[in-house]
Amino acid sequence: MKLLYITNGINGSGGLERVLSIKASYFTDVFNYEVNILTLNDGNKNIFFDFSRNIKFHDIKINKSNPFTFISSYKNGIQNVIENILPDIIIVCDDGLKGMLFPIIFGKKIPTIYERHAAKELNINSKLLFFLIRPILNMFDKFVLLTNGNKLDWKGVNSQVINNPIPLENYNPDYIFEKKEKIVLAVGSNSFHKGFDLLINSWKIVHEKYPEWNLKIFGKKNPRLGLESLIDLYNLSSSIQLNNPEKNISEKYKSASIYALSSRHEGFGMVLVEAMSFGVACVSFDCPHGPKDIISNGEDGFIVENGNINKFADKLIYLIENENKRLEFGHKALENVKRFDIENIALEWERLFNQLVKNK
Repeated sequence: MKLLYITNGINGSGGLERVLSIKASYFTDVFNYEVNILTLNDGNKNIFFDFSRNIKFHDIKINKSNPFTFISSYKNGIQNVIENILPDIIIVCDDGLKGMLFPIIFGKKIPTIYERHAAKELNINSKLLFFLIRPILNMFDKFVLLTNGNKLDWKGVNSQVINNPIPLENYNPDYIFEKKEKIVLAVGSNSFHKGFDLLINSWKIVHEKYPEWNLKIFGKKNPRLGLESLIDLYNLSSSIQLNNPEKNISEKYKSASIYALSSRHEGFGMVLVEAMSFGVACVSFDCPHGPKDIISNGEDGFIVENGNINKFADKLIYLIENENKRLEFGHKALENVKRFDIENIALEWERLFNQLVKNK
């Protein structure tokens, strides 16, 4: 099987890059697929996550000086790579409109999958736009979404749900729980949709009662978001740390006792799955979409009404005060998260690939 992934870039520290590194590496190293990844103006230098050495990388230069040169260079660059590779399957991992328009630009000569990693709210925020884009999305051979909640948002589209995977890592549970510290962890880029401003407002309530606990946030910083000013306003600099992206994030999961997801919307919530794989009890807003598909409320974590800062703080405080419940959630999370192992998810992708090639 010969695969071609088309994405904007793989140098970042986001969820899309993380997932692609896991899947693409597994497909080439375990399934012996020929995997190609095409990026746009990325250069493939200083890649944040680890990709298999067996993957073939292609980078094309897109001229962004005006819309006409952009479209021309985009089409010609990708077309040249496709003609050179002759893939069996093309997978478009681009949440922007140009990714959605792929069938219009390139036709349907090769089975093509559109893989959506973002919530619908990211750029399809009106009924009219969805009405206009839906016929184009149905030109893809399959539209792959990450959660059942997302599938409901894209009614009328030829879609299928395949969850994001985590790598199969065997840790000694006793060792994991011995490493826990008084740390609440959050991971993600400092963007509006990640809701770290909401988390800081919740933490103000937590800090008043438990000043010895720390909130550590890891992700690409954005000074324009004003998170530092908000921390200073509430005098929380002693208990909140804003950190740059951490490549060895596993060590941070191991030491965390609680994971907090404060997003306004999510495509999936990869960080929840990763946290649970390290036995971390999770608290998450019930944002669209992902957390409800991952956390079993009251069993391995808590789901809180979306945007309710006070209830979010209450659940964090409850887990801080009840160590036995934290450990119970953590042990249960280790079991429940196994359904996301790459071994299981890769088989779903393999069935889809084979089906599309057979129907070609």
